[in-house]
Amino acid sequence: MQRVRGRIWVGTILLVAASTCLATSVAPAAPGVRPAEPTVRRVADRLHPFTGSVMKDHCFPDSPAAVNCGSTLPANVEDREPALTAPEPLFNPGPRYAAETRRFQGIPGIERAPGGRQWAVWYAGGLDEGTEGPGNYVVLVSSGDGGKSWSGPRLVIDPPGAVRAYDPCLWIDPSGKLWLFWAQCYSAGDTLIWDGRAGVWAMVNEQPDRADGKWSAPRRLCDGVMMNKPTVLSSGEWLLPAAIWRTRPSELIPEALRVKNPRPYGSGVQVSRDQGKSWNFLGRADAPQTAFDEHMVVQRRDGSLWMLIRTSYGIGESVSTDGGRTWSPGRPSGIPHVNARFFIRRLKSGRLLLVTHRPPDSKTRSHLTAFVSEDDGKSWRGGLLLDERTGVSYPDGFEAPDGRITVIYDRNRRSDREILTASFTEADVLAGGGSLVRAVVSRPTEAVPAP
Repeated sequence: MQRVRGRIWVGTILLVAASTCLATSVAPAAPGVRPAEPTVRRVADRLHPFTGSVMKDHCFPDSPAAVNCGSTLPANVEDREPALTAPEPLFNPGPRYAAETRRFQGIPGIERAPGGRQWAVWYAGGLDEGTEGPGNYVVLVSSGDGGKSWSGPRLVIDPPGAVRAYDPCLWIDPSGKLWLFWAQCYSAGDTLIWDGRAGVWAMVNEQPDRADGKWSAPRRLCDGVMMNKPTVLSSGEWLLPAAIWRTRPSELIPEALRVKNPRPYGSGVQVSRDQGKSWNFLGRADAPQTAFDEHMVVQRRDGSLWMLIRTSYGIGESVSTDGGRTWSPGRPSGIPHVNARFFIRRLKSGRLLLVTHRPPDSKTRSHLTAFVSEDDGKSWRGGLLLDERTGVSYPDGFEAPDGRITVIYDRNRRSDREILTASFTEADVLAGGGSLVRAVVSRPTEAVPAP
């Protein structure tokens, strides 16, 4: 299944992105406490402000209805760049965000807290959003029993109006804090999902082994889209992969809201030298025929940085020998794969783990397979088939202290709407089988009719 935003591919250059990320943090608010004002109002049915189509149960700042939407955004927020306004986290999201209401869900991420609690995240569309569009929201769940069972939504990020939340990511930093990242931007309707800028947002939980650990307030880090884990370098610097897509902003978005900034598109990296307090642009790579980038970075044993990038032909690559400031011209990596996200990470053994698609026809999103490399990606060994079915995609993962690896992925985002995991060991990968265990994180039990 191809990601639907590929339908709006345009091979032209878009000038984007501010040169520096926002470094100022926002003081956290007590969970469940909402300021008395200002608020936005909600209407049950309203025309989309850009397309004229009906949108349901969304907050709009200029509605004549007097129903409190429970948002802290001021009433004139759409005149003040709503995509740049922090959304209010929903810690008690209620039945509106239950699994059975989702017509779409996928693009997951996963992490393990130091004490063992697991967290999973993905984005979804409710009754009014069956694909990628302005109704997208981020869902966070957790498991206290090693992934055998999972909670309902513990946190939802659902910006109001025509702003979508998407491409979330989870990461445990070196101090044991859990980071939740996501992107948000204007959307002009289904598949019209790029405003030329987007933006990476984050919240941090300093007690991730507690189901009720406190989260910081949302903070915007930089322009772009980031959906893969940061990398910690031997220098102590943190690198965050954030891309500016080549895609032209939708012309259905009002011209005043289409962003034209001075930085060109590409697979960018942001750097933090103060443990995430601030992030600044460091450099970028550009590979031929990129498709939403979805890049990941690993540091090789010789100190160089190896970036792998999603492309229309599979996986491109670029190398930096100066800590990420400059990158070699992108080129095909030679790693077999399809046009989809992959997963690569350094394991505690020193080997690299790579999860890719290896379908018989070299095109279909199926046959999700794990490999390991002992020579920093020059060659790959093993081949553990995690899931051979059509429609599986977008792996992310973690390694537990005992060496067991867990990979999360989705399956058929609009029909089965499954979020699944596969857990295994390095020995399983090398042997092509062994202790592989599959589990379900989320599987809606009822079909959701189209509105």
